[in-house]
Amino acid sequence: MTNTGIISRVISGSIADEMGLTAGDKIVSVNGKTIRDIIDLSFALAEEYVELIIEKANGEQELLEIEKDFDEDIGIEFESAVFDNVRQCANRCIFCFVDQMPKGMRESLYIKDDDYRLSFLYGNFITLTNLMSRDFERINRLHLSPLYVSVHTTDGKLRAEMLGNKQASNIMSQLSRLFDSGVEIHTQIVLCPGINDGYVLEKTIRDLYAATPNVLSLAIVPVGLTRYREGCYPLSVFNQEKAREVIVMVHRWQERCRQEIGSSFVYLSDEFYLSAGMEIPEANFYDGFPQLENGVGIVRNFLTEWEEVLAMKSDGYEMPLYLDVVCGVSAHKILEPLLRQLVIPNLIVRVIAVENVFFGSSVTVTGLLTGRDILDALQKQQGCRSGVIIPGIALRKGESVFLDGITPADLERELGTPVRIAYFAQDLYTLLSAWR
Repeated sequence: MTNTGIISRVISGSIADEMGLTAGDKIVSVNGKTIRDIIDLSFALAEEYVELIIEKANGEQELLEIEKDFDEDIGIEFESAVFDNVRQCANRCIFCFVDQMPKGMRESLYIKDDDYRLSFLYGNFITLTNLMSRDFERINRLHLSPLYVSVHTTDGKLRAEMLGNKQASNIMSQLSRLFDSGVEIHTQIVLCPGINDGYVLEKTIRDLYAATPNVLSLAIVPVGLTRYREGCYPLSVFNQEKAREVIVMVHRWQERCRQEIGSSFVYLSDEFYLSAGMEIPEANFYDGFPQLENGVGIVRNFLTEWEEVLAMKSDGYEMPLYLDVVCGVSAHKILEPLLRQLVIPNLIVRVIAVENVFFGSSVTVTGLLTGRDILDALQKQQGCRSGVIIPGIALRKGESVFLDGITPADLERELGTPVRIAYFAQDLYTLLSAWR
């Protein structure tokens, strides 16, 4: 195991640039200490005087002395936030999505990270099952808060069975240890029908609500099942009736929480409302959208932004423009009525709901669409097409590539038409109203 941070980018004109650092250089030590991650690095580089040992591409090491203002950024970015390898998940969760991935895809898609540092830095959910005393001590000492924890159930015995790890039963004592250190927690439940729903879910909500204000929020997301489940634990998805039962229970808790603490506290992912055929709650029920990255409130956030951008005026087009807007099956229920009502002269919009052939038809969210499924769906469409708008949520974060390695440029080449990306409602409206 190495403790070297590999530089991916040096900002032009920065201290690092002036010192001659380049992409590919490795940080071996700072002020004589090895550095495990960018958390260590941020503390070490805050000093006014810094000694860096750098390893160049040819293996030679250099000592660099830097004098700067306290907390002044030296201008480097890294390939990874963790220098001593990302801590892997040691669980065998009955609902694990990685275990439902087909063979032959990118290696990174099979990585199961369970690293408290990535939880603090990026909001990745962790289970706490691989934390040792020294980890709790470091979290306490550096006050790494908030953290994001996958609870799933507060029933210790059931949690151990769901995660396939006897250490998982200690969840409540582990949370209490974090609370004693002043660490705040965002929590989530992956809800599996017949496993941790019903009275078990009621108990979990009650236990986590009792831990407020240390527990900041609780998100409930439905289990996702692909068609690649050979050898996996038998699970089912939420049908309309079961989804409505969950919504009724959670809405009851939300009303109580809003009366007692002024926020909803517990939130359902959008999939529950779409599956149940029920309206998405108003924006105020999401209290600033604390778990938007978890699929909680994305639809309402989009609708709110869409209402705002509709105030923008468009002169339309002199000649007819035919645009295809791509989305998942669930999002089609939201997008199609909105775009049908959109009035822009000479703009003809077609909303293409793409069935997820790759993972299976039970996966209906836009974020898990593959490039191949999008391409196949578009190639089946007849009629005029001036361009295609694809959802940015289906691309890997920070990169223009779908889960299956296909890129928007590949789609553009295969279709012979411009392909552009919309990440948010404003992006979509701008592309529709000012394509040319």
